[in-house]
Parts: sequence; C-alpha cells; structure tokens
Amino acid sequence: MSKQDGTSRQVTSQPVDDPAAHILHVDMDAFFASVELLERPDLVGRPVIVGHASQRSVVTAATYEARKYGVNSAMPMAVALRRCPQAVVLEPHFERYAHYSRKVMGILGEITPLVEQLSVDEAFLDVAGARRRLGSSWEIGRMLRERVHAETGLRCSAGAASTKFVAKLASSLAKPDGLLVVPAATTLDFLHPLPVTALWGVGGRSEETLTRLGLRTVGDVAHASVDMLRHALGEAGAQRLHALAWARDPREVTPGHTEKSIGHETTFETDRTDPTDLHRVLLELSDAVGRRLRAAGVSGRTVAIKLRFSDFTTITRSRTLADPTDLGRRIYEEARALYDQANTSARPVRLIGVRAEQLTGDVASLGLWDDDEDWREAEQAIDQVAERFGPGTVRPAALLRPATRRRFGHGDD
Repeated sequence: MSKQDGTSRQVTSQPVDDPAAHILHVDMDAFFASVELLERPDLVGRPVIVGHASQRSVVTAATYEARKYGVNSAMPMAVALRRCPQAVVLEPHFERYAHYSRKVMGILGEITPLVEQLSVDEAFLDVAGARRRLGSSWEIGRMLRERVHAETGLRCSAGAASTKFVAKLASSLAKPDGLLVVPAATTLDFLHPLPVTALWGVGGRSEETLTRLGLRTVGDVAHASVDMLRHALGEAGAQRLHALAWARDPREVTPGHTEKSIGHETTFETDRTDPTDLHRVLLELSDAVGRRLRAAGVSGRTVAIKLRFSDFTTITRSRTLADPTDLGRRIYEEARALYDQANTSARPVRLIGVRAEQLTGDVASLGLWDDDEDWREAEQAIDQVAERFGPGTVRPAALLRPATRRRFGHGDD
C-alpha cells in the first residue's frame, strides 16, 4: 500500500482504455487541510495541522508535508506537535468543508448521474454510460480532476477498476493528485502483491492473526484454504476476505448519499464538573450540529451525547425524537435532558460531545402549529447571515458572554 504521505504513489501516466474498468473512486487530497490553505496560500508547502491548539485535542487533518513526520488524523495533538514541532495549527471550519463538498459533488454529478457519495470528500462513479460522450475511464478521470482543481482550487486522486474495492485501493495508491487505472485483465497482478492490510476490514488484530498463519500478502490469503481462514476469522470474515483477495466484489454504484451521523465534541483543557458550564457547552455543540444538518439538507431522528471522564471511562446516552429535527435548540434540549438524566455531576468531565443520528432527508412535517417556529426562523436567519458574512457572526445569546475557550472536533460522517 502507498504510505499516507504519498511517497509510494502509483499513477497511470499514459492513456488506458478498458471498458470493464468503469468504476471510479474519487477522493479529495487532504481535504480539510487543503480547504484551509485556500484561505492561507502563504502556508502552501509547509506542514500544516488542522485542529485545535490544545494538548488534549486531536488532529482533524494534516497536509502531506506534516504526514511525512508521522502526523495522522485522530492523533492526539500533543503527539503530533512532538513529531512535527514546526507545524502550523489551523482551526477547523466545517461550514467551508460542506460548501466545497457540494461543489465537488456537483462536478461529479455533471459527468454521470451514477454518483455514490461515501463521505464529505469521496465518492464512487459508474462511468460506463459516459464513455461514448467523454472517452475512456482514464480520460474521464483526468478530466474530472482538472475540473475539480480549476473550479475549486483543490486537488483529488482517482482510481478506476472493474470493482468498487479495487477502485478505492487504486485511488489510495495514486495519492496525492494522481490517477491509477487497473484494467480488469491485470487486477490480480495488481492486487496479490499488496499487504494483507489492503483488504477491507483487516486492521491491527486481524493482521496479527493472518501473519501468525504466514499470510502476509493478499495473494497469500487468496491461496489459503477457506477452512483455515474460517478457523482464524470466523465464517463471515473468511468468506469476505477470500472473495476480496480474488477481486470478487459484486457491489454496484448506488446513487445518493446517506450520512450515518453528524456530531461535534470538545476536550477540555482541564476537567469540568460545573453542570451550568457543561450545559453551556452542550448548547454550543448542539448549535454547531444544527448548522451542519441544515447545510447538508438533512435532519436527525436521534440525539446522542458522549461523556468521557477524568479516568477515561466513556458513556453514551441517546434518545429518538417523535419527529426529525435540524434545529440546534431542539437538539440542545434533548442533549441537556440526557446529560441531566445521566446523573454524573460529581464526576470530572474530560470530553463532551453531541451527535445527531438516523439522518434523513425528510424534514419533520409541520402542522397548523409549529412549536419550534420561532427558533426555526431565528436559526434560518443566522444561517443567512453566516452565508454572507461568515460563520460565528451571529450566535445564540447564551454563548455571547465571556467563557473559557474550548477546542472542538467533529464526529465521523
């Protein structure tokens, strides 16, 4: 596999035309960091970390220059800055990421209607129907990467293959700013020399299990007996890995995108116990979640909170609503109730988070009386101001008094 810093990238530099390699995986390069650099072009080429400048926060994203020092997403900021002390730390701006994600996905949608968005910065495309109009997968991949850069200033990598699994592998190997096409006839030649970690679902523990069995490459897994794999990994794991090792992946590109959840969390500089202070943090987090829901055009049916205490134990609590919501105030009311019911006021809190789950594109149907009408109008007005003047220009009154600065991260998309 290519290193995350891009030093082992593979690209297809000459045109390749294989009608069977019609599935493309497009992945933005260091997306969050690259969006931040659009506002800070003076930092291009330097190691940059996106996150909050707190020793107790985590890395949201990092440029490839920072990754060469071993800095990765989700790494504790303290560790990242020890590895790369010269890095510049930039605060994240999730509204910007949503904005550029919509622009990129719009470009992909002009190439083919068969776009399956996986997250804010990656998608599968089936370009079989676009070949007559736009050319081979290699030509389409090159064209869409040029368009993304020309229209957004951002770079992306792409992989083309006959299956989703191999196309995603190809895009990761092409990073950064590359295109790799894997013709169907050479798929196994491409796949079998890769390490077992190239197989979807193989993490640290399963890698150790496979290594103990002498299975170090995808080819080793392909030629291993299914009975041996079943004994080590169970029936489902054995069947899945054996199929992937032979490049068998029947999944089709399914247009659309369903987010699993949208959330925000914060790690405090010092542990907190004051319920009033924690209520205020819940309001700030809920407000941020509501903004992201509205930006994505979705609502959440379930509100969840996460609490991590000073001893690093973590609990979660959730509640399903009668109707889905995208309002920060409604999310806050539910989050606060969940916190109060958890009855943990005596335990010092290290981290607190709010998340909207069971996302749907359907906004709750409103009857003759909308209990949230005033809040809905207020938050929509705030959205309009933020769109024109930038996020944070207008905030809930409860958040305007001076407060200890907090560091925010975001949940998985």
